[in-house]
Amino acid sequence: MLILKTVTDAHRFLKLPAPKHPLISFVPAKDFHAEVEVGTKVRIDLFQIWLKPGTDCEVGYGRNSFDFREGALAFFKAGQVVTVTSPVSEVPSEGWLLLFHPDLIRMSDLGKNIHRYGFFDYETYESLHVSEAEKQALTDLAHKIDSELSLNLDRYSQKLIVSTLELLLDYCLRYYDRQFLVRTQLNQGLIDRFERELNAYFEEEKHLDQGLPSVKYLGEQLHLSPQYLSDLLKKETGKNAQEHIHFHLIEQAKNYLLGTEEPVSQIAYQLGFAYPQHFTKLFKNKTGLTPVAFRNGEGVS
Repeated sequence: MLILKTVTDAHRFLKLPAPKHPLISFVPAKDFHAEVEVGTKVRIDLFQIWLKPGTDCEVGYGRNSFDFREGALAFFKAGQVVTVTSPVSEVPSEGWLLLFHPDLIRMSDLGKNIHRYGFFDYETYESLHVSEAEKQALTDLAHKIDSELSLNLDRYSQKLIVSTLELLLDYCLRYYDRQFLVRTQLNQGLIDRFERELNAYFEEEKHLDQGLPSVKYLGEQLHLSPQYLSDLLKKETGKNAQEHIHFHLIEQAKNYLLGTEEPVSQIAYQLGFAYPQHFTKLFKNKTGLTPVAFRNGEGVS
């Protein structure tokens, strides 16, 4: 496995001159000169944003592969491993790569809020498809960063570079919102499947052996990354995946509490909780009542 820890390492891998800045670089696709053998695994300890106009290449990312023949925007989180699964037969004449080290944003507001940009945790087949106008807007911002890198570094450089990077990521959030919106009909089918998988998990009593259902498990059943599934549900229903799971658990718990005389601890175990106190805490957090108080009708007018 090749390990690229720095921007300089990435430039050497791509057979590029030394970077203009040690923590961030903008690379036009036409400048790529890497010769990568099929099967090569590369761990890149940098955040990456790829604008891909289309090239005859395929890479593996996690358990899935992504075909670069269709233009789109893909995001890679620092520390991810990429596997080249087909030879690079053609270098694109347009498109670009923006990569940056976590240290660039570590002490900034962007660093504190990088979790807001959940698309860095998406699988590459959940990439962002942009219109020509959107692609141009993002490319203009990327070029603005590159222009700043070409100047002599001064006390304003870091702030301007990071703020422009944050603006670019905010535009990506906006465009993903649009993508979720225009795919509403498709998303509704996924939501229905999500609900069926969640119900089936309990009907088949998987919770007795495997514990509480996880977002990761449900995402795998739908062939979606956990973060993409959660964001999709949030956009369509107002509740993320974990909130949907909790809602289902609370409804199940209410049925047990009102329909049986089993002790609360036994109900907790039947729902898949390893510790009854965790069930009690979640139930009170979601309903405002302890399980015992709910069973006794307290708080009901």
